[in-house]
Amino acid sequence: MSHRVILLHGLWMPGAAMHWLATQLRTAGYSPETFSYHSVADGPDLAVPRLVERLQAHAREHGDGIDIVAHSLGGLIALQALCEAPDLPVRRVVCLGSPLTGSGAATGMLRWAPAASLLGRSAALLQQGIACWQGRAQVGAIAGHVPHGLGALFAGFGGEHDGTVAVAETRLPGLADHVVVDASHSGLLFSAQAAAQTVAFLRDGHFVHS
Repeated sequence: MSHRVILLHGLWMPGAAMHWLATQLRTAGYSPETFSYHSVADGPDLAVPRLVERLQAHAREHGDGIDIVAHSLGGLIALQALCEAPDLPVRRVVCLGSPLTGSGAATGMLRWAPAASLLGRSAALLQQGIACWQGRAQVGAIAGHVPHGLGALFAGFGGEHDGTVAVAETRLPGLADHVVVDASHSGLLFSAQAAAQTVAFLRDGHFVHS
């Protein structure tokens, strides 16, 4: 039986946004399942306990470990769930373009009321991020550095970024590994390079560094 992987999408995206990446994982021998949530209307207050419940159900049904691959806000949702339920049987987590230390773009949007409303109930988690990672699961982060996106209008990035998230915002203390690929924020979901690095981390616990 192939190893199961839960996929989480990011802000303003449907679960279908993970379809291409799910196909790459399936080709590599994994069994992907998408976890969908309402990022604006519900946010982490509802998504996190639902994800915990989903992972607990997997443990009851299958009794083995599971991996998570998450894009953007999805990475924060995943790590928040693991912080709240540290005994979940999650082996490895790959975060794609997740602002793990907090999003400068989100902070900038919160200064302008019309934009702030677009973040909905996910605003606080996006702004604050995760302090550090000390959980049992190995966590790897993939950042993009192709600066195509509207986030730069709000964030005023000083270094490399993917158009929405700065590379520095993806470097969380406690990560098992970190790698930067040639992709924009949304492009991480359709990048052959990002997909190959995701498979490498799920398989080996580290990325491929040239």
